[in-house]
Amino acid sequence: MNNAIRVLILCTGNSARSQMAEGLLRFDGGERFQVESAGVEPTSVRTEAIEVMREIGVDISGHRSKSIEEFTGREFDYVITICDNANERCPVFPGNVKRIHWSFEDPAAAIGDEGKRLNVFRRVRDEIRERLRRSLIDPLHL
Repeated sequence: MNNAIRVLILCTGNSARSQMAEGLLRFDGGERFQVESAGVEPTSVRTEAIEVMREIGVDISGHRSKSIEEFTGREFDYVITICDNANERCPVFPGNVKRIHWSFEDPAAAIGDEGKRLNVFRRVRDEIRERLRRSLIDPLHL
């Protein structure tokens, strides 16, 4: 893991988007990445996020919501904010960190019955996966 690319993914609650992104990057990127996620106002991992990740073979059921404060002072190669609130409130990290901002819809705010909400979680999961693949996992697009 000494040569792994260190990535921190941030959103507001560390309940859905950043949790899914952490699971996806670990699963798709393997040992090339050392990945963590956190929130500026951590809550708890959404059951819908766990469910839609399980559908594609990624288990995030053991994840917990973490505060950005747990990572203060740690060095990362990339800090990726995936919501506007986290981007505005992201602290400065030491070292030669590359900041990236992507804004994804908050699936936790989806309304409707369970099926409709899960469809929003699936769509956001797939959008995050595609962005991670194009930007970090696929070396042609670094």
